[in-house]
Parts: sequence; C-alpha cells; structure tokens
Amino acid sequence: MKLIQLLLRLSAMATMVLVFSQASNAQKALRLPPGVQKITSVEGITEYSLPNGLRVLLFPDPSKPLITVNITYKVGSRHENYGETGMAHLLEHLVFKGTPKHPNIPQELTEHGARPNGTTWLDRTNYYETFDATEENLRWALDLESDRMVNSYIAKKDLDSEFSVVRNEYERGENNPGSVLNKRMMAAAYQWHNYGHSTIGEKSDIEGAPIERLQAFYRHYYQPDNAVLVVAGKIDEQKTLDMVVEYFGPIPKPTRELITTYTSEPTQDGERQVVLRRTGDVQLFSCMYLTPAGSHPDYAALSVLSDLLTDAPTGRLYKALVDSKLAVSSFGRTSGFAEGGTANYTAEVNQDQDIEAAKNAMLEVLDGLKDNPPTQEEVEKAKVRILKNWELGFKESSRIGLSLSNFIGTGDWRLAYLFRDQVEAVTPEDVARVAIRYYKPANRTLGLFIPEKNPDRAEIPAPPNLETLLKDYKGRGNISQGEDFDPSPENIESRTTRGKLDNGLEYAFLPKETRGDAVNATFTFRFGDLKTLTGNSVVGSFVGSLLDVGTTDKKRAELEEAQDKIKSRIRVFGGASSASVSIETDRENLAAAIRLAGEMLRKPSFPEDEFEKYKQQYLTSIDEQKSDPNALAGNLFARLSSAEYPVGDPRHIMTFEEEEEAARSVTLDQVKAYYKNVYGGGNATCAVVGDFDAAEIEAAIRETFGDWTSPGKYERIPDDYKPVPARNEQILTPDKSNAVYLAGLGFAMRNDDPDYPALTIGGQILGGGFLNSRLATRIRQQDGLSYSVRGSFNASPLDKNGGFNGFMIYNPENLAKLEVAFREEIERATKDGFTAEELEAAKSGWLKSRKVSRASDAGMARTLNSYLYYDRDLSWDASFEKQVENLTLDQVNSALKKYLDYNKMIIVKAGDFKKVEKP
Repeated sequence: MKLIQLLLRLSAMATMVLVFSQASNAQKALRLPPGVQKITSVEGITEYSLPNGLRVLLFPDPSKPLITVNITYKVGSRHENYGETGMAHLLEHLVFKGTPKHPNIPQELTEHGARPNGTTWLDRTNYYETFDATEENLRWALDLESDRMVNSYIAKKDLDSEFSVVRNEYERGENNPGSVLNKRMMAAAYQWHNYGHSTIGEKSDIEGAPIERLQAFYRHYYQPDNAVLVVAGKIDEQKTLDMVVEYFGPIPKPTRELITTYTSEPTQDGERQVVLRRTGDVQLFSCMYLTPAGSHPDYAALSVLSDLLTDAPTGRLYKALVDSKLAVSSFGRTSGFAEGGTANYTAEVNQDQDIEAAKNAMLEVLDGLKDNPPTQEEVEKAKVRILKNWELGFKESSRIGLSLSNFIGTGDWRLAYLFRDQVEAVTPEDVARVAIRYYKPANRTLGLFIPEKNPDRAEIPAPPNLETLLKDYKGRGNISQGEDFDPSPENIESRTTRGKLDNGLEYAFLPKETRGDAVNATFTFRFGDLKTLTGNSVVGSFVGSLLDVGTTDKKRAELEEAQDKIKSRIRVFGGASSASVSIETDRENLAAAIRLAGEMLRKPSFPEDEFEKYKQQYLTSIDEQKSDPNALAGNLFARLSSAEYPVGDPRHIMTFEEEEEAARSVTLDQVKAYYKNVYGGGNATCAVVGDFDAAEIEAAIRETFGDWTSPGKYERIPDDYKPVPARNEQILTPDKSNAVYLAGLGFAMRNDDPDYPALTIGGQILGGGFLNSRLATRIRQQDGLSYSVRGSFNASPLDKNGGFNGFMIYNPENLAKLEVAFREEIERATKDGFTAEELEAAKSGWLKSRKVSRASDAGMARTLNSYLYYDRDLSWDASFEKQVENLTLDQVNSALKKYLDYNKMIIVKAGDFKKVEKP
C-alpha cells in the first residue's frame, strides 16, 4: 500500500519537474494569421479559434512520420428528433459519398495510403485519416475535410443504396444478445432523454429517413462553429496553422443558431426491468445505474468504483460471481456522456448455472457497498490501473487525437487531462460517497418492477459550468518527443542489430527515441513435433491460456499488481506448439517487464481454481459459437478448405462438437504434464523496438531465458495445399437477423512466388482498399447489400499454401442479389481484367499503406520477430515492394485469370433463411 502511494507521489513530482523544465524552454509563439486567436495550451496541445467559429487543436509529435487529421462535429444521436433515430450515423455514411470536388472519397483515401474511418456516438461524430507525414498529404486531408464539411452531396441516390448498408450494420448488432440487452436497458433507464435511443437507430427510421431531413440535419450541424479539428503528428505547427486557415478560413460563419438539447431525465422513482427472449446459449444478467455527466467531479470516483468492482481477479464482483462459480465471467464500466451517464455491470451465466443465484450475488455486492465501503488498498490499486492505462493511451499522438473526440463530445477536450487529475485525487471516502449516492435500488434498471412505499431516489446533478471548471486549468508539461524516424526498409535494416543466445534464442533490436520513452517487445517460443502435438491441441490451448494466472511466487492478483507497478502491459499466451509474449512499456521498466514475463512462462503454478474457471469459459465460448452465423460459417469453411487429416492431427479442423468433447476431458494433470514435457525456450525469437538500452536488454533476456530449453525436440509441421472440391453449403441459424457469406479457393503458392506481387495488387483492386474495391463498389456502394465486403489473396511464407478469400455480411432476404453481384464481379475481373488507372491507384495506395504500417513500433516488433523465424530481413520487403512498383497491367490480369475461378470456389452461407422462405 505504501509503495503504491509512493509511486503516485513520485509520478506527480516528476511531472512537476517536467512542467518547469519545459516552461523554461518554451518555443517562440506562433505568428497568428489575421482573426485567429490562441485559446489555451495544455501538455503539448494548443487550441486556436478561427473567425468562423472553428476550434483547432495542434499537437506536434516528430517521433513517427505520421499525421492524423481528426475532425469532430458536436452532433450525435442525442441531437436526433422524433423519427430521426440513426440519422447522425446515417449521415456519417453519406459524407463518404463525395463532393463535386472530391467525387470518390474512398478512392482518394486508398490512393494516399490512409487509415481512415468515421464514427458516431451519443454526443459527437468524427472523421479521421492517418497518413504518411508529407505536406501534400496534409494539404489533401485538410482540403477534403473542409470541402465535405459544407459541400457533401447528401443525395437521394446515395441514400437509396446506403440505407440498406446501415440497416445491415444494425442487423449485425442484432445478432449479439448482449448488445441488444444493453440497448433495451438504455431505453428503460433513459425514458425521456435521447440517450435512450441507440446511435445505430431504429430499423424503421433507418429505412424511412427522408433525404430532405438528412440534408437539413447536415446543413445545421456540419458547420465550423460546431466542429473541432485536431491535427496531430509530424507537423510544422506554423505551416499547419496557415494551411488550416487557407482551407477552412473561407467557410463563412453560419447565421443560424445551433439547436441546443434541453430534455433532462427525471429522477428515477423505482427499480426497472428488461426481459429479452431470443435464441442463444448463454444467460446474461445486467444491472445499470444512472450517473452524472462525464464532466462532473463524481465521474472520477465512479470510475474508480467500477474498476475495483470488476477487475479480474481482485474485483468484488469477480470474486462473488466467477470465483464462486455462479457465473462464467463478469464485467462492467462507468460511462460519462455530456448530459448524463451510466454504470453497468454484467454477469455471463451458463445454462446449467442458476441465473437467480448470480443475480442475488451481484446485488448483494452492489447493495453492500453502503455497509462495506471500499478499502484504502482497493481504491489505490484501482487508481494505479486507471492511471497506467491513461498514461499508456496518451503516449502516441495518433491515438491521443482520436481519443479526444469523446471528451470533445462530453464538452471540452481538456476534460481528458482533468479526468486524470481528478482520479489521482480520489479518496476512499469519495468512492464510498458516490456508491451511496448513486447505487440505490430506485436508481437502477434490472428487469423487475418493485413498488416501494418510501422510495429512496437519487438526484442526478446537472453538468458543471465548463468555463468556471476549466478557467485556470493549465495541465502539465509535455513528455519526451522522440526522434524523426524514417520507416523505410533500408533505414530500419541499417538500425537493426541481431544476435543469438547459446540456447538458440535469436533476437532483433531496433533502438530509437520515442514519445514517452515507449518500447514494444515480442517473443515467440516454439516447441513440439507431429508426434508430440497429435491429440494435444486442446490441452495445449489450456496450457497457453493459464500461463498468466499464477506462478510459484505470485498469485494472479499479484501478477496484475506487478504489471501496474512497472507501468507495463504484458500478454503471455500460447497453445500446443508455441507460446508468445507481447510487452508495451517504457525504457525504465522494460527489463523488469521481461523478467516478469519470464516468471509467467517458466514458473506457472496452474492453480486448480483457475483451471476450473478457464475450462468453464472455454466450454461457454463453444456454446456461444454454436448459434453464431459467423462462427459456424467460418468453421465449416475452414474444414471444407483444408485437406483431410485424422482426428488428433494438429492440422485437423475440429467441429465444435469435437472440440467440446476434447475440452470436457482435459484434466489439470494433463495440463501440467504437457507443460513439463514440451514447453521450453530453445527454439525462440524475440524483437524489441523503441527506446531501450540494447546491452541492458540483451542481458535481461539472457538472464531470463538463456538457460531455458525444451525437453523435447522441435520440428515444424508442413501444411502445403492439397486440392479440395468446390462446394456450396448453407447453414440455418434461426432468429439471427444478419447472415454471413464466405467464398474462396486455394492453390500451391508461397509469398515469395513470382506471381504473388501481382495477386497482392489484384486482390487490392478486387476486394481491398477503403470501400473503393470492385466488390465494395458494386455490393456496398452501388447495390447497398452489405455493410462489410472484402476479398484478398494470401500465401504462407513457409508452405506452398495460398488462396483467395471473400467475406460479406447481409440481410438473409438479399442472398440471391448478393450471390449474383459477387459472381458477376469475380467473372468480370477474370474475363476483362482491370484498367491501367485501377492498377496505378492500387499500387500507389498499397505502397503508402506499407509505410504507414512500418511506423507502428508494435507492428514492427512483430515483423522483425517473425522474420527471424522466416530467415528474412527488411531487404525482402524492399524487394517485394519494388516488384509491386514495377508490375504491369498484363502481369496482374494474367495472374488473376491463372488463379481465380468462381467455379472452383468453396462457398458457405449462414443465416436465418427460413424467414425468407415464408410467404
């Protein structure tokens, strides 16, 4: 306990030193364009305002060659009127349909190698692109966002095709009982406020939305005085501000007055109940309380309360439900919106468990907070976990820019930093107070209505005055920025060093300066041969999943606390033939994180109670998949696409029934024996990318894993392609609104085959990119049949095993149309080929996206780790990309005709097709 408090105090002292240091070295103030005002600056982010009302946040971060442009409109489903549910989200889709100046936005996004998306939530809508940090890309992104702010088509023809795509997205959510239950509970809890309407909307509103109302909604809310633009990454702040003014400045300030929402939810006057009856295999019980807005000071204490209740394995609910075997799992969270919030807790209960017992156990914990308030130790540990996750999440400018959108929707981006400060100040008395104030029976939604003579009601306070709340708030200083790093294969290769320990473990080190001294590490340990692995696939899965739940020196909770103390995320997982470790931390704590991961790998204790819990979770997961269209289709497709191997062979694809039978028979003695006889560190690889001392880390790896060897031999099991017949199968999944379509074929090819570069780009044109592939343009954009459409070629780096795979989701009633569209596009591509324009755009976008991918330190660690096993280095990437760059149209079209044949495909469809057959 004293150590946790000391860590918090030291963190605060270090931050103060950093603030004063940076304040003394403050940069010269920017030259402000005419009419532009500087509003405030907090921890490296500076806010400006334009005369037309646009707020601009600039966040320079030279540590990665990336820029993220994120624009947040302060409009979400909260602003929808009667009959308009889902309108904010539907509008998000239509804004991608183009403007007169940018008629094909998906094409442009792909050509610039961007990672884009748009999201809608209760209080806000945002659009973002992350791309290679060039002035041309930045100008393009600013031009795009400023243009579609006021010039988007929002046309009837686009609505006619897109409404069914959005409806398909709605139907996808309807397949998940937990998602539907949460939606019903929100509607019961918020009976008057629009938070009771889900952002996806009601199906009838989606289908019947008039284009005139959509256009009016767009013109009212998509204006500069209702938007906050964030530009984060490797930018010149002066040039960027000038460019923002150049592109957004000419947009006039609107003369209309923004419509403000004024409905407040009345004080809840009794416990409410929701009962959901649908097809499924796992029971759920949830409890939801109404809470204040995310800007309210109580939000921090409520967040700490949720964490100490739900943490696995130390949380009170986890112990009362999972440890006691009343539920398979439990989870929950507190959410703060602009005008209210919720605290929601859920227990997942098997059919052979008593839902009433789980319900009673959960309510006993929640109601018992009044007489059994959280302890100092519980509160301090929860604060450490929350602050650790906050700190890790705010190390990368691209993630910071996007995460600010929710706080902008809540009221102000600075709330993100104020929340951290408020969490640090939370006391056990604060947590006990909010538990008593809000966790009242009269203030929750369960599914039962219980009249009371003397209701005990909770008054929800109004959001505070943000101007007063944030008037003198200055935040803290910046953290270390990192270097200007070139992610080209040549530079990465020149900076990478490799080595090998005596026991055979190979490593690759790529040290570089990073923002916040961040560093990522990846380890893979390989073991076993065909004889060892036969019949042990499920046992091996149990072993790999139980490595991090206890060691001979530490219990599960102590392992979690150890990670929190060294501010690290450590994932240790594995299976029958390998185990892996991923570490995200900083320079100071990397060696300690490696040693902690080594303890989990080398000294697992396999506690009996954790074994029993995992076994129940494993079986529950299988039960859930038995009625899920996606899981059922994927399993059958994999079995039909693979060569037939005997049951027990590690290459055999098990049915859910086979897997369930194998899982039920696993014993703890088998798990311990398999670990003892198979696991070891000789055939291992690891890669470290980020800010670290190479000599220190090499010593830590040697100390931790240098003497670890496997008792058995390791021999990779080949898995070359073997021909299988074409099939067209259908699976009936009753009461599921969304259907799944899988199609593909295989062939003998490795990814170093001369034809593979051509197939890669062919797949990009046919089914890749961002909504501008042949398949997406036809099936989603033109016909409006599917929300998710994709297709691509793939090939193994080691085995001659490649293929093409296509995936779509859809309403079952649209199956016939979707099948026709898919077949026509496949046959059109193989018969007529692609165009020169399509080829050049695909090559350019694909090459840019590769550069963006290499800028991710975690991704590069995974790549370097895998390449040690493949016996490759980054010169392979350079060569492959050069082959792509030099591709001709004839090469791509010839490869497509050679390998792609609709008549040889395996096709699997899963959905509720009986509803379609009914008259």
